Formats: sequence, C-alpha cells, structure tokens
Amino acid sequence: MTTYRQVKGYSIKSVASDPDNAKVGQVWYNSTELKLKNKLTIAAAWASGGNYPDTTHGLQGDGTQTAAFAAGGSADLDSTKEYDGSSWTAGGNMGTNRYTFGANGTQTAGLAVAGFAPFPTGNQADVEEYNGSSWSEQNNLPAVTQQNTGCGTQTAALKFGGSPDASTEEYNGTSWTAGGDMNSPRYAMAGAGTQTAALASGGDTGSIIANSEEYNGTSWTEGNDLNTARKDFSGSGLQTLALVFGGNPTTGATEQYDGTSYTTTASLATARRLGAGAGTGSLALYSAGQPTNSTEEFTAETTATRAVKTIDFD
Repeated sequence: MTTYRQVKGYSIKSVASDPDNAKVGQVWYNSTELKLKNKLTIAAAWASGGNYPDTTHGLQGDGTQTAAFAAGGSADLDSTKEYDGSSWTAGGNMGTNRYTFGANGTQTAGLAVAGFAPFPTGNQADVEEYNGSSWSEQNNLPAVTQQNTGCGTQTAALKFGGSPDASTEEYNGTSWTAGGDMNSPRYAMAGAGTQTAALASGGDTGSIIANSEEYNGTSWTEGNDLNTARKDFSGSGLQTLALVFGGNPTTGATEQYDGTSYTTTASLATARRLGAGAGTGSLALYSAGQPTNSTEEFTAETTATRAVKTIDFD
C-alpha cells in the first residue's frame, strides 16, 4: 500500500529511500531522513578557476578539467604549465619554441605537434612527447604546418588540417602514416575525439566557416554546421559528445555536439580566442588566450536531488 503525507494541502508520496528513477519536477517525502525532496535541473555554467601564470595566446593543451597541461604560447614559447583543478604550476619546458600547434593526450602523456615559431623558423614539423615532467623529441610530421589540430592519445593520435592543409596524419607512438584527406583544406579549427572517431569544427578556409567534418579512421564526411562560425577556438570530448568554446571573431559562445548537431549552451564569462582547452564534452577547461589570463571551468546541464525541508510528522 502506498503511503502519502499531507504537506500544505498536497498529497506527497512517502518512501523509505529516494526513488532510483525520479523525474525532474518530482517531489517525495523520505521517511527515513524525515525530508521533503525533489528532483531538479542544474543549468550548464562556466565557473572561475585559477588564473594562468602568463598573459599569452596561441598556447595549446589537453587532459582533464582537474589534470590538464598547457604548453607554448606567444609569451613563453617553450613553457609547460600543469593544472590540478584549482591552480597552475610549472612543468618541464619543451625543446622547441612554438605556438598555434596541435596538442593532445593527458597531463602525464602529452603530445605537441608542429606549429609556428618566430623568425627564422616559421612553420615546423617538430613533434615532442611529454611524460609529466619532461619533453622528448620524436619523429617529425612528413611536412611543416601550423594552426593544425589534433586529438587522441600519445600512442594513438591524429593530426588534421593546418595552414594551408587538408591532410590527416596518424601517429602510433613512434611514426606517422597518412590518413584520408579532409574534404576542405582548413586551419585554426577545434578538434575532439579519437584517432578512429574524430570531429573537426569550424576553422578557416580563406574565410571563417561553420561546417564540421567527422573522421572514421579512414575518411572524412561532412557534418552539421556550428551555430556560430569561428576559428582560433578549442574543443574537447568525443565525436558523440563534444564541446567547442571561444574563438575568433572574439566570442564566448559555447556549443555542445551530440554526434549529430550542435546546441548552444552557457557562454564563457570572458570572450576569448587562442586559449588552451582540455576536458570532456561535459566537464571542460579553457585558459588564457586573447585578451585574458583567466581560467574557466565548464559543467554541462545535469540533474540533482535536493532536500527542500526537514519535516518530522511524528
């Protein structure tokens, strides 16, 4: 027999424990805890994190919201910083100066690919691996490039696009092999996913674009467009649950991709471009870039159970 309690004229279901599959808006009385409870939606939001130590742009990063790395950038071309969820500390310096390059992996197994270095170097093909304390030189890309994008892990990585470039290169932890070309040569795009399931969003083909492409390990196919065309922005997550944020023209726009389409979600508090991004499609990090050294942390929309009031009917 179902038991109900009368609360301000309403009949509220009384249960000994919280229901496993409560729906948003549902209200119940937990007779064990003596609490009136409900299920509610918590909106997506960006929150402040620890400031990046340098005012810089063109840096790149990856990892998770609580264990990220960022490297390079206009202010300190060979530096590496590590984030623990609250503050940044210095890591080992790269062997090569660079910015606007591709980066992927984790805080203890990262990868830096190609990029631009000041005169006389220019575009480069140099590749380095990070072990959490130091960088080591690896086999170069077949060709120089910059403003390329990457995704995947240190031992199963993908490099795609660049300036000007439609090529895709696959890395196995030792060497690079050619993958399928993108449908449109582009650079300064956002990347997400894995070596066999990647997502490229936006970028520049001579003009700023909104279209996306998906990679299946062999070839690229056209996907649906972003809501906001942009370049010089970051992405995180997987091909089926990705997040893209910031960009040029300078914006705080954030969009979540579900494997089919992009949905606009909470905007960054500080619009920016050319920052370092990391994380997943639901928990992300964006730090530094033009015109700020602030860090912001994203949490996607979620649901939660809340105790509304303590009531002892006895």
